[in-house]
Order: sequence, then C-alpha cells, then structure tokens
Amino acid sequence: MADWRPDLSNSDKPRYLAIADAIADDIGAGRLVIGDRLPPQRKLAKRLEIDFTTVARGYVEAQKRGLIESKVGQGTFVRDKPRPRRSLQSFPPRPVDLSMNLPPEPDDPELIARMQAGVDYVARDIVSLLRYQGFGGTQADKDAASSWLGRRALVPAQDRVFVSPGAHPALVGIVSILAKPGETILSEAITYPGIRSIAAQLGVDLVGLPMDDDGIEPQALSDACTKLKPKAIYLNPTLQNPTTLTIPDQRRREIVAIARRYHIPIIEDDAYGFIHEHGHGHSPFAAIAPDLTWHVAGLAKCIGAGLRAAYVVVPDSRSAWPFTSALRAATVMASPFTVALVTRWIEDGTADTMLRFIRAETTARQKLVAEIMPKGSYRADPLSFNMWVPLPNPWTRSGFVEHMRSTGIGVVASDAFVASGTAPEAVRICIGGPVNRAQVKSGLEYTAHALTESPALASRFL
Repeated sequence: MADWRPDLSNSDKPRYLAIADAIADDIGAGRLVIGDRLPPQRKLAKRLEIDFTTVARGYVEAQKRGLIESKVGQGTFVRDKPRPRRSLQSFPPRPVDLSMNLPPEPDDPELIARMQAGVDYVARDIVSLLRYQGFGGTQADKDAASSWLGRRALVPAQDRVFVSPGAHPALVGIVSILAKPGETILSEAITYPGIRSIAAQLGVDLVGLPMDDDGIEPQALSDACTKLKPKAIYLNPTLQNPTTLTIPDQRRREIVAIARRYHIPIIEDDAYGFIHEHGHGHSPFAAIAPDLTWHVAGLAKCIGAGLRAAYVVVPDSRSAWPFTSALRAATVMASPFTVALVTRWIEDGTADTMLRFIRAETTARQKLVAEIMPKGSYRADPLSFNMWVPLPNPWTRSGFVEHMRSTGIGVVASDAFVASGTAPEAVRICIGGPVNRAQVKSGLEYTAHALTESPALASRFL
C-alpha cells in the first residue's frame, strides 16, 4: 500500500533492520497482503524523516528474507510465498562468491531446458567420461574449439589448440614456461588479480605499466623492455577486468611492434573477447601476431563462471610440448564431462544462445547504470559485467566496501588489482551473477546515493 508507514519507535535494532521487521510483522498481521505496493524508497525516507540509504538497506534485507520483490519500472511489492520446485528440493543452496566478476545467469525456462538437454545427452556416455582422457581434448573437442575460436577470426592449426581446465591453470602453465623465479613479466598497472597471484606463487616479478584511455602506454612498454628485460607481457585487452577498457586496434599494433622489436611474448587473456558480437570486436593479438602470442580463451565469462574450461592457442607447434608438460604436471587433464558438455553446447547452438542472453542482459543492466549512477562517477562499457568507480573525497575504499556490504552486489577494493604502485581510492562494482535486474537497480540506487553523500551522512542512520 502506497501510504504504508511503519512504526519504528519500539525497536532497538538498527533502523534498516527495524524496517524489514516491520514489513514482516505487517504481513503477518494482515496489514500488508500479497501484491501490495510499498512506497518508493525516497518517499518513505521523507515520510519517516530518515536517510534514503537506511530505507534502501531495509528493503534489501526484506528481499533477502523473501518478503518483497522489486520489479523494474513498477516498484516494490509484497510477494507470494515462493513455491518450491520439486526438481531442486534435493539440492542445498550453494554459496556464491560475489567478489568475482560473474556474467548474468540465465533465467529463461526454454534456455535452461536446452542447457539441461545438453547435460542429459552427455550423461548417456557417463561411464567413459569418468576415465582418464588424453590431454588437450578429443577430435570432436578440438573441432568445437576451432568453431568457437573462429568467432574471433582465429584459424590456428589444431596442433596449436588445446583444451585446458580453465583459464587460470593455463596461465599458470604459460607463465611457468616463459619466466623463471626472479625474472620479470609486465602487465597493465591495474590488472586481473589472478595474474598477480600466479606471479607471486611462481616467484616471478610482476611489473605494472602506466596506462591511458587506450591501455598501456607504448613508451612505457618500450622503456620497460630496455631496462627490465622482461620475459613476457600479460594483457587482458578486451573489456579489461577491472577497468572495462578495450585496447583499440591501433594501440594493439603499436604494442605488437614493440614486442616484436624486443622479442617479448604476449600472453593474451581473452576472457571477455567473445562478449562482443562477431565482426564488432577488436582483432585479438593472436590474429595480429600469432607467432608471438599465447592466446587463452576462457569460457567462464561468455558461457558460465562455473564452467572450468578454456581454449589455448600456442604460438607455434614447438611450444606445444612444454605447454602440455606444464599443464599435465599441474592438472593432469580437463574434466572430460565438462569438456564434453561444452562441445555439445557449441555443436547444438546452446552456447550461442547463452552468449546472446549474456549480451542482452548485460546491456540492459548497463542501461540502468547509465540512468542511475552520477555522470562521470564511473567507467564502464555497455557489455561489461562491472564498473570501475574512483571514489570521491572523503570516501576510502575500505570504508566504501564495508558500506556496500549489505547490498547483495559484489564490491572489491582496488588493492586486489594493482600490479605496481599505490592503490587508488577506487572500487570495482559487479552487476552480474545470481542477482536479478531489480536487485541490481536497488544496489545501484544505494551506490549512487552513497557517492553523493559523505561517509558520515551515508552511515548516520544505519
């Protein structure tokens, strides 16, 4: 009901919890019934003479309890009790790591049914999929890999293509081949956290290079090649995690020219390259300089984060043996069941359908970002699952992360992404994963309000 006004005076809990409790109490007493529309958050905040952030947190808490649901463009409503789905009753809830950059999860019943059909098809051969398999994928798997890589205009010979158990193990293997402990590899100054942990684990020095709006600065790369004698350069060139930057073709060619001059291999982490539609993306380094590039095409971001499989293209056939040796020592093989499922989904078109869903849903969520977030307060791309947010004074990154903890969207401080130098007061905010569009909208409104208020005011009524 639009005139709902909870009485918070008798509660000694934080006000946002008192609001959620009041919703629960009024539903129990029949004062709120299924389908009732609650007041808009700003209107209720004004009515109760409390901060908007407090009301927003209260609504988020009530959503977590299953009391209410938000519908984009319509408002917040008292929800019916969720009907249990028989097929899922035997599965306990699985925890979700919101600190990771996840694609939106499909919710279309027809698409989910297609995905399940792929699982059923593969499961017909379940016994053989429980055996040890040859490394690098079967002929059918390599055919599927070639088909998938063709979407990025890559047509390598199949003796240069390998199926690995995810991008991260592939990167571990590649770095261990190219650099010994104490040697140096280069990266962007703000880079993917995984490469930082890999370098630290292998005892390799990771040096971040200054960046501009087009990526690493060519002169800085040239200077580093002269002074540091690096063994490789790691790049996440398309929809980079976390800045969402995509290196334009001209800068890619400048980087290749410098790498070729100094004989520096390029490690191309193309996790997000397939998110761009075919023909609208930028040429991968593996297409510009195949003889220099170790190309890693992970499937976690373009199909599903739990799908631990990646296609790796090595620079030449001579590189195949050391890569095979390094990866087999660490992982033995990719999961045959997972790889068979990926191959089936590519063969029957399900993977393309999933990719189209991810593009469309991400675009819709980024439109909410553009509508809600203060202009100039963030960096994002219409196809990125996250935004990069430099924080205004006097916010600190640790204070902001703590403030955002209750929203249900993932916020990570910049410290995780800095390869060299001092971490800026900035955060990565993710808008993908298991949250729905209405929850994203609520989280963005909470974020936008926090960015326009001082930390003291934002937390005053919590």
